[in-house]
Amino acid sequence: MGFEHKSVLLEETINGLNIRPDGTYVDGTLGGGGHAYEICRRLGDKGSIVGIDQDAAAITAAGARLKDFGEKVTIVRSNYCDMKSQLHQLGIDKVDGIVLDLGVSSYQLDTAERGFSYREDVPLDMRMDTRQKMTARDIVNDYGEMDLYRVIRDYGEDKFAKNIAKHIVAARAERPIETTGQLTGIIRQAIPMKYQKKSGHPSKRTFQAIRIELNRELEVLRDSLDDMIDLLKPGGRLCIITFHSLEDRIVKSAFKKNENPCTCPSDFPVCVCGKESKGSILTRKPILPDEEELEYNSRAKSAKLRIFERR
Repeated sequence: MGFEHKSVLLEETINGLNIRPDGTYVDGTLGGGGHAYEICRRLGDKGSIVGIDQDAAAITAAGARLKDFGEKVTIVRSNYCDMKSQLHQLGIDKVDGIVLDLGVSSYQLDTAERGFSYREDVPLDMRMDTRQKMTARDIVNDYGEMDLYRVIRDYGEDKFAKNIAKHIVAARAERPIETTGQLTGIIRQAIPMKYQKKSGHPSKRTFQAIRIELNRELEVLRDSLDDMIDLLKPGGRLCIITFHSLEDRIVKSAFKKNENPCTCPSDFPVCVCGKESKGSILTRKPILPDEEELEYNSRAKSAKLRIFERR
């Protein structure tokens, strides 16, 4: 299967970047190159973009899609948490804009053997970077019941997390859980039928939770935001699209902290902590997909775009 991915909030993100023709930009989640392509179209002869992705299929697909832009494009296989060091190796200290489109891609979901989808019966995998040794199978079979409960509760926000964890542990005591089909069958047994009928696919939240845990998605995001803001030139912008309430909360909190880092008590007449603002939040409320986009792109349903501008 070719790497196909519908870029969510594409026009809003490109507008939010406020692209300068001679600027330097980074797409930290390159995917199929949808955002990068639109950035490249707006760059002049002196403009450039660095695309970063840890998925080999994404690297191949984006390379083909962006090949006509020649030396304007540099593609790196890495996680965006290493953006600062990767840019340093390329001789880049500051950039004019960064974009992140978080979560799992359409391609990853639709490629059955990657093990992200609960709609096929394939080996449990869910690795965004296939060079990683640990897979979803290891989490499902090796995590203790309380750790499974924590993951499904916190990252899946499933009210049946405790019962799902209990059923997983009971099932694997009889035989290892090897496939997505096995796991889906166990989850179905843990959730009352009346809820399954009205709440969508019963495995959705648990699969999401395991994927987030396996790929350290929230940890990587939380640990990378300050560095990315520091990489921006004055007037440079960071655009982040999230699909999960915890992702959005992390981004919102980091933006607020960088806009107003003062730790002085509220009753102090003047700031004495010396912490200065790094910029401004341009989206007091996140930008959401419009009705037209929601009609043709189901992935857009939970998308939120937030934008920060460097001072």
